[in-house]
Amino acid sequence: MSDHKAKPYPAEFIQSAVKLAIESKQPIAQTARELGIKANTLYGWINRYSKSKEPLIRTDEHIYDEVKRLKKELSRVIEERDLLKKAAAYFAKESR
Repeated sequence: MSDHKAKPYPAEFIQSAVKLAIESKQPIAQTARELGIKANTLYGWINRYSKSKEPLIRTDEHIYDEVKRLKKELSRVIEERDLLKKAAAYFAKESR
């Protein structure tokens, strides 16, 4: 087994590479060499992104909204935990 992992390419680079490969008159393998990537990688990108409606650039706004909601919930849960700790300490002291 090899520890070689595919290096992530920015979405803008992928989009530009696919557009260049499709619109160029030169062979895809040559375009790949000029971009410094393997031809199989470029063929895969073309198959994945040129024919589908899948966007190359995703917006992460929903992630920020989720983080904001989770921070608010965490704050509330911490307050509840601290209140329960104080109540437990109070009742433990009172029962002695």
